[in-house]
Amino acid sequence: MEGMVMQPEQGRAVRLHSETRPDGTIIIRQEAALPSYPRCMTERFLHWAAHDPARLWMAERGADGTWIKVSYGAGAVAIRAIGAALLARGLSAERPLLILSGNSLAHALMALGAQHVGIPSAALSPAYALSGEDRGKLTQVAEQLTPGMIFADHAARFLPAIDAVFGADVPLVCQTGASQGREVLRYDDLLLTPPTDAVDAAHAAVGPDTVAKFLFTSGTTGSPKAVIQTQRMLCSNQAMIAEAYGFSPDDPPVLVDWAPWNHTASGNKVFNMAIYNGGAYYIDDGRPTPNDIARTIRTLREVAPTWYFNVPIGFQFLLDAMEADDALADHFFSNLKILMYAGAGMSQPVWDRLSAIAARKVAGGVPIVSGLGATETGPFALYYSDAKERPGNIGVPALGVTLKLVPQDDKLEARVKSPSITPGYWRNAALTSAAFDEEGFYKLGDALRYAVPGDPAAGFIFDGRLAENFKLATGTWVAVGALRTALVNAMGGLISDAVIAGEERDDLRALLVPNWTRLRDISGLPDPHPADLLRDPVVCRALEDGLTTHAKAATGSASRVVAALVMEAPLRFDKGEVTDKGSVNQRAVLRERADLVAALWAGDPAVITAKWKVVR
Repeated sequence: MEGMVMQPEQGRAVRLHSETRPDGTIIIRQEAALPSYPRCMTERFLHWAAHDPARLWMAERGADGTWIKVSYGAGAVAIRAIGAALLARGLSAERPLLILSGNSLAHALMALGAQHVGIPSAALSPAYALSGEDRGKLTQVAEQLTPGMIFADHAARFLPAIDAVFGADVPLVCQTGASQGREVLRYDDLLLTPPTDAVDAAHAAVGPDTVAKFLFTSGTTGSPKAVIQTQRMLCSNQAMIAEAYGFSPDDPPVLVDWAPWNHTASGNKVFNMAIYNGGAYYIDDGRPTPNDIARTIRTLREVAPTWYFNVPIGFQFLLDAMEADDALADHFFSNLKILMYAGAGMSQPVWDRLSAIAARKVAGGVPIVSGLGATETGPFALYYSDAKERPGNIGVPALGVTLKLVPQDDKLEARVKSPSITPGYWRNAALTSAAFDEEGFYKLGDALRYAVPGDPAAGFIFDGRLAENFKLATGTWVAVGALRTALVNAMGGLISDAVIAGEERDDLRALLVPNWTRLRDISGLPDPHPADLLRDPVVCRALEDGLTTHAKAATGSASRVVAALVMEAPLRFDKGEVTDKGSVNQRAVLRERADLVAALWAGDPAVITAKWKVVR
């Protein structure tokens, strides 16, 4: 089967080639060839520095609330100076730069300075060092990487963990703070390092196979593993993204982004999107939480993005604000061309609200897009850029990506091959070997299904993580990903996610991640405590009605959740239950909250029960 055409509203027309092998394996790719791309990312940075040195590259808020801005020209000077300082210290792939910092200008320049001269960096979630006395993950990182230098923007925050885990011979670079037992270098001093011929020689030696960085991911294992990110991965992935979204040098993106750079979605895709296309990146110091969303809203009152990414819960918070503040909505949509969600499935209620406000503010609306990828894939692998009527579609293979769908029972397991696929895991040959099949395809661990049966041009639907799926006592498989989405949709905005339990049992039950804002709104209680909310009759009835709506619509025991508990305590990063961008780890929650799982079947009075059986 060949020659199927999809015509996106953004970017360019896409022509797909599809073939089915005798064993049922399906191969899908775009027919066009991927355009050429630079040998390394800072080559692209230097291009903009040479052609338009005053162009804004990145901005962050200062202590007084005003924007501190760095142009491409000034950034290039800083990158070369930092590269010279790191070279003089003997850093290398065997002794890389470890970054313990939130998103910041200093963080960005340290990472790019290292990349410029062929030294990898590894940005870790600050929570690895700030989550209390349990520093097991940080210790595992130290053992894998053996860093030659640590950058921590403010030393006092991180020194207890650094001193507990890293040897005193590892120097620390910081903006503020001091240490009695470790050499401390001032970040500002690094910026004054004169570049030498060695910097130019090291930069010239950087090629597509040079390791640019390490990104840590744990997946469902709970143990951090260092995913190698080469320059080929970063640059080819940006070439794919530029083709997909139709970016033009005459219309560079304006980005406002909060997501952490220790994750691939922002640390690779969004961060490098600005550099590759000569765009402007505003660091959002907020987060999609009740306490931090106000800072995001403040930024969006001042900066109108052209391309905007968030996780579904982040869009939910923004919608609450924009529906009550028309001026905020007007400014947010004033230059907007595309919205993207990822990290979790978007519920239909949130999609409908977002589509409605976009249609009111922009003639024809704004495409709400998504895709599929992983830390190991660059991350950009599947995408769409045209307007859809509902969430769930993750699109088609990006230009240069070959998608392989392998039958597994009644599922299609997704595997991908492209120039943006990792060569493997650092210092872990066994894990690397297990991640690829005999043809060199990376095994995503995800199942996909056709959005329209047999028509790849219509895109694909995420059909669950294979490692999360399980069987009921009847032997029936439960597709956890699709079930979580269906349950969240049926609950009508009362919850933001759910964790499904029931392996080897007769029925399915769930732990619910509440949308506290929505629960407070319907309760009418003045400033209620979460425990009081969960006892409020109006809230209890609403939760029961939502669960009943879901159960009545289900087609069988493998798609019906019959009872649920709302989790009052927030999910914990240090226990692996959630990432710092909000993705929920199903297996980790079930493991860490075994008492709540047991309560689901123990007659606990707090359990919500669906009233779905027909009484005759």
